[in-house]
Amino acid sequence: MSERGVTVRPRVVLVDGVPMSGLVAEAEQPTAVVVAFHGGASTAAYFDCPGHPQLSLLRTGPAHGLTVVALDRPGYGSSAPYPDAMHDPDQRVALAFGALDKVLGEKSRGAGVFLLGHSAGCELAVRMAAGDRAADAGVLGLALAGTGLRYADAAIDIIKTTTATKRPVGLRDLLWQPAELYPPEVLSGITNSSTGAPYETEVTKNWPRRDFPALAPKVQVPVQFTIAEHERVWRTDPEARADIAALFTAAPRFVLEDQPNAGHNLSLSLAAADYHRKVLSFVGDCVRGQGAQLTVEAD
Repeated sequence: MSERGVTVRPRVVLVDGVPMSGLVAEAEQPTAVVVAFHGGASTAAYFDCPGHPQLSLLRTGPAHGLTVVALDRPGYGSSAPYPDAMHDPDQRVALAFGALDKVLGEKSRGAGVFLLGHSAGCELAVRMAAGDRAADAGVLGLALAGTGLRYADAAIDIIKTTTATKRPVGLRDLLWQPAELYPPEVLSGITNSSTGAPYETEVTKNWPRRDFPALAPKVQVPVQFTIAEHERVWRTDPEARADIAALFTAAPRFVLEDQPNAGHNLSLSLAAADYHRKVLSFVGDCVRGQGAQLTVEAD
């Protein structure tokens, strides 16, 4: 099966009275299920690059025998009108796991569930991988991109003035430059939602200095961490990389990948196919049980 032959279906399911939405692309007999979480002011469409099926994670996964579920994170899509159900991190984790259970039903998960987070979506992915439900849900691995422990100097002042309803001048350049690394229709904002979720102001403030350092040591599955060549939001110098790798003390395997010719929004870039190939290869390693011994690798 090629990417063009894959069907991507929208889904809405009810979890504890909250409608949760997303996009699903199924493999007939999946070896695993990839669950992907978009970043801020976006939607699940982030993982289905418009007009470029070869760049779409949703279409690439099933072509390689993997079901892909891209959820609109709590506070986005159908759940946006329910902000009171989103402020507690444990509620967001419960909504995401509940949505996944409803979407998959009795369908095969293969070897288990692989979590992928981009940017602000890393917060939810790490919480799910680090929490008590990870083992019961069959979480077998974690991939992260577009996050870190320290903001880049150019991003600090911009981040300070960002709110759920205000996107300051300069933020677009951090997220979408160099422009030539993205398809033109992507830069028109076709995959973006109008606003973020209200709780994300606190997440942005507390994630790098408090929550990420506290949660990462609790992750007990293999981790792949990808850094875009032109990442402008986060520091990517050798010291920053080493500090991130040092967080995952319980992970049996930590792989640091560099992605050339890409900016912050990896899955919508012209390098998305190469990035997704590396992620899916890592998923395959997790399915085969590779990573039973503690290793730290750099690309």
